[in-house]
Amino acid sequence: MTEDFLQSGYGVRFEWGPAGALHLARDVSCLVVVDVLSFTTSVSVAVESGSRVFPYPWRDDTALDFAARQDARLAVGRRAVGPDSPWSLSPAALRRAPFAGRLVLPSPNGSAISAAADDTTTVVAACLRNATAVGAWLTEQGYGTAERPVGVIAAGERWPDGGLRPALEDLLGAGAVIAALGDRHGSARTSLSPEAATAAAAFAASPDVAADVLASASGRELVDGGFPEDVAIATELEGSAVVPVLVDGAFVAAGG
Repeated sequence: MTEDFLQSGYGVRFEWGPAGALHLARDVSCLVVVDVLSFTTSVSVAVESGSRVFPYPWRDDTALDFAARQDARLAVGRRAVGPDSPWSLSPAALRRAPFAGRLVLPSPNGSAISAAADDTTTVVAACLRNATAVGAWLTEQGYGTAERPVGVIAAGERWPDGGLRPALEDLLGAGAVIAALGDRHGSARTSLSPEAATAAAAFAASPDVAADVLASASGRELVDGGFPEDVAIATELEGSAVVPVLVDGAFVAAGG
């Protein structure tokens, strides 16, 4: 791909999925990963409680080995939660589970993007719960300018064939972060790439973000599967002031 796809010259950029993250990471100072249903929402809930959250791209035997090396608890699939394994990608389950100081949270979308990030790039986990706090923190750190550009990545979901499925909830979550950055920068709104500005506009145009997420394909899938609480937690707009930042391979609260 040519340099044109880097959205060069803009302080705030927007892309989709692992491939988009890998491409933008070449030319930005910070990556903001958005996976509303449910990786980054779960990270926000766990980090609020004081956990260190290690991203991992696969939920298989290698995840067990990785958790053992990190001396951490391993989150299981939503339907595998039980007395011996109460931690999962479900934010509702995490709220009910006993405290885990160190937690491995595998997922093929947001977690995979986070785990693959280069150590030289700052990585932040954002969702609808903490979008405003993330925007404020990025501005305080000097990100979002042409000199210190930020790439906001909507993780998306996967089709059965493994291809990227753009997901409405991640577009809205990314747009919320970008809108917060634009508000903070004031006259520097022109620092948003057209892609980023359009994501922010999508968020601003939604008359009811929570209702849109609930009625989206991903939201309906979770509700139909018996996990409406996960959607409710994911749509707690302004529900968290915690900014999870990847430090030494784990998400921790910024400044913590």
